[in-house]
Amino acid sequence: MKKALALLCLTIFTYGTALSWGKTGHRVIGQIAYNHLTAKAKKNIQAVLGTEHLGMIGNYMDFIRADSTNDYMTPWHYCTIPDGMTYEEAGIPEESDAVQSINRIMEELKSKRFTYDAEIENLKYLIHLVADIHQPLHVGNGEDMGGNDVKVNFMWQNSNLHRVWDSGMIDHQQLSYTEYVAWIDHASDADIKKWQSEGLMVWIDEALSYRKSVYNIPENGKLRYDYNYAHLATLNERLLKAGIRLAGILNEIYG
Repeated sequence: MKKALALLCLTIFTYGTALSWGKTGHRVIGQIAYNHLTAKAKKNIQAVLGTEHLGMIGNYMDFIRADSTNDYMTPWHYCTIPDGMTYEEAGIPEESDAVQSINRIMEELKSKRFTYDAEIENLKYLIHLVADIHQPLHVGNGEDMGGNDVKVNFMWQNSNLHRVWDSGMIDHQQLSYTEYVAWIDHASDADIKKWQSEGLMVWIDEALSYRKSVYNIPENGKLRYDYNYAHLATLNERLLKAGIRLAGILNEIYG
């Protein structure tokens, strides 16, 4: 069952219009992570990235989708857990998924022995995928292509539910990514310690806990200020947690 669902999602995520956090979302997460790196981690990461900056490379894995030779990476961006099931019950697809890919890349960055590409490529993959899995609809139910099939009208513009969470609500705030970071990057020391101690399965369970609320939309599909108001705090928490947790991982590997 899980294999069939993953193959179905692969087709839509490859050709669909909504793929992952939009450009602003990925930059917000990357900049938050940069803000919480240790001095040693910053130095070591910059040695890998060269002139590129952590806050700006989060979109790389979406950009390279233009090259069809990278299609094998498509399932890395998400995982599928049908309603009423756990990740373990759903099973791991043969094509891999976000959970397996993140764990593998973390281990390879620590060992410097890579299955795919060089260190700089894998570092960019990790930065992107940690961000992606914090978008609630990247933990899909296997029925609607991660919300891509749920057609809505957000703020008088035709869209779909996945895109609303990727970029619609973020762009609606009309902030640059640095302004967005300044707005939400205010986690307490206790929150930082807690979030960075929580493993991938906690992240997945968080996404599942939001599923009912995310899909709470009117029958006419018109999402207006009330939807934005009801979910903005959740959206911002997902962005913030993704950045904080990414920093924790990078500090462990490079710090």
